Amino acid sequence: MARFLTIGERIHVISPTIRKALQERNPEPIIARAREQVEAGANYLDVNIGPADRDGEELMPWAIKILQEEFPDTPLCLDTANMKAIEAGIKVYDRKAGKPIINSADAGSRLDMVNLAAEYDAMVIGLCAKEGIPRDNDERMMYCTQILERAMEAGLDPENILFDPLFVVLKGMQDKQQEVLEAVRQISEMGLLTTGGLSNVSNGCPKELRGLIEATFCAMAIQCGLTSAIINPLDKLVINVIKTADLIKGRTLYADSYLDL
Repeated sequence: MARFLTIGERIHVISPTIRKALQERNPEPIIARAREQVEAGANYLDVNIGPADRDGEELMPWAIKILQEEFPDTPLCLDTANMKAIEAGIKVYDRKAGKPIINSADAGSRLDMVNLAAEYDAMVIGLCAKEGIPRDNDERMMYCTQILERAMEAGLDPENILFDPLFVVLKGMQDKQQEVLEAVRQISEMGLLTTGGLSNVSNGCPKELRGLIEATFCAMAIQCGLTSAIINPLDKLVINVIKTADLIKGRTLYADSYLDL
């Protein structure tokens, strides 16, 4: 059984530091943000350049090249709605460390991202949504099926899709948390891989509670079958819960020092 896959979320255009570095093509803040995540144990690094409507086809390859030159053993998750930027990034991507992940396709305007993943033998995150948050799990599973059908038509192996049921914020959507966990279970029982943005669950909560909320939700989701998550790997509690869950699931052998490995 494969270990839980962690995707580091901290190279994100929403961060003023990263946004400025991308605009100025300054690699140092991006490399620093990548290094701390790699050292914390992230398996993949998400590279979010935002919409990048004007310069995405140049910006994404630039970001990929500087990161792969510095961290050749860490694969990347290419994050933008700009399909041409994704394609330009894949064309320069060095697969030595592993396949790129496209973040992301959905069952609406971004469904063609599935075809792009098939064309370039990449992985893709499939959002179980079309426009906004699904009303319920019937909608989630309908969109999941639509993405799966498109993938099969395009010749993309389902093992290359990470289905995301859309984790929702606890503060304001407390009544939806069990529904999301049930969606993880249903998707997993289809033999499919799953992921989700863990920080979405604690968004808007006090800083001192966010790690606890995310770690608890992650543990519950792993028990429902969750196989990966987009996380802040600098949060030791979250990372340690994931490592311990892998241990209890039998994905790693026990050692007293397992948290340090």
